[in-house]
Amino acid sequence: MLITEYRLELAIQALRAILPLAHPADTTLRYFFKNERIGSNERELVAECVFGVLRHRLLLEQACGENTTPRRMALAWLVRFGGYNLREIEPVLKRDEKEWLATVKSVRAEDLSLSVRAELPEWLVETMRSHYSDEAILALGISMQQGAPLDIRVNTLLCKRAEVLEQLQSQSIEAYATPYSPIGIRLKEKIPLNRDALFEQGKIEVQDEGSQLLGFLLAPRRTDMVVDFCAGAGGKTLMLSALMNSQGRLYAMDVSEKRLANLKPRLKRSAASNIQPMLIAHENDLKVKRLTGKIDRVLVDAPCSGLGTLRRSPDLKFRQSPGSIEQLTQKQAAILVSASRLLKKGGRLVYATCSFLQEENQQIVKAFLEKHPDFVLRPASEVLQQQKIELDTGEYLELRPQLHVTDGFFAAVLERL
Repeated sequence: MLITEYRLELAIQALRAILPLAHPADTTLRYFFKNERIGSNERELVAECVFGVLRHRLLLEQACGENTTPRRMALAWLVRFGGYNLREIEPVLKRDEKEWLATVKSVRAEDLSLSVRAELPEWLVETMRSHYSDEAILALGISMQQGAPLDIRVNTLLCKRAEVLEQLQSQSIEAYATPYSPIGIRLKEKIPLNRDALFEQGKIEVQDEGSQLLGFLLAPRRTDMVVDFCAGAGGKTLMLSALMNSQGRLYAMDVSEKRLANLKPRLKRSAASNIQPMLIAHENDLKVKRLTGKIDRVLVDAPCSGLGTLRRSPDLKFRQSPGSIEQLTQKQAAILVSASRLLKKGGRLVYATCSFLQEENQQIVKAFLEKHPDFVLRPASEVLQQQKIELDTGEYLELRPQLHVTDGFFAAVLERL
């Protein structure tokens, strides 16, 4: 796409609005587009530039030196990562910018610190070093700098995966079955699915393959009473309902009225009839206590740092801090204890996050098991194998973009003796 002064200025204005990171980048960008009312080509370029800068911010800041302005960040991204050469953007350059940009192109990755090469803040690298080698941190960091593919889940209440694949291919949309989830499809290119007939008819939902695997770990049966403890907008709830063939009873709990309201249109499309949305004030709400000891399966997709989703939300690594991680771990531990009380004897709980930090994952589970001897850890690979899914990441489900082409997920399967 041709870089004009108008297009460059739009990208600079968007970066100026987003880089303080007072709010999530995608939310700020949505408001920016609403206010500017610009064409689809310009939107595409601006979004690509903004998220490109956020993915490579540490290297770009180093290349910009003391003069780190939104204009310089945008120009540095264009020549270093955007696929533009100096000749193509020369018409929009000011005096001295051409010489400076030549130095940006010549920066060698091997001369940079691990933090900059991995594009992870220094505090995060130091936190990870207690559990990961530098090589593992770098591999993970590099994988998080790539954009994520678009995964969808087939709603098995309404159709089969083969039917959806056939329909997508008839529209010349390149798609293929996901390697692990038996109800997942991966699209080669991101397309606006919300206007597609398959979406409108409730036959598909956007859901990362890693997220789909959580449902197979929980493996709810048709007659079960099930709780999705942190349901949010209900993506996993809808999947659990499909696995239950819309039988039994499924409670979708959340502390956010707005998130639960977003479940309603999805629920209407899905043909699911066994879901009961339930607004709770906190994890110890009276509504939760009334279900103590009555539930067969509980999914706890805990509030977390979201660091496993950096391919989609690169701003998260700059919006978290050691302090915020500590607050989250306290909340995660409290939620897990509260959710565990719901289980019948012999019941199953899956604790999950979209984070790769052991502080939010293994350490939470181990501390819980030490205090609750009536619970036992079941190897995730065994549970998946029972669902005919061949994926062995050890005792826990640990997914990484560079290994599994999913977001970074963690899950532990706990059963009450």
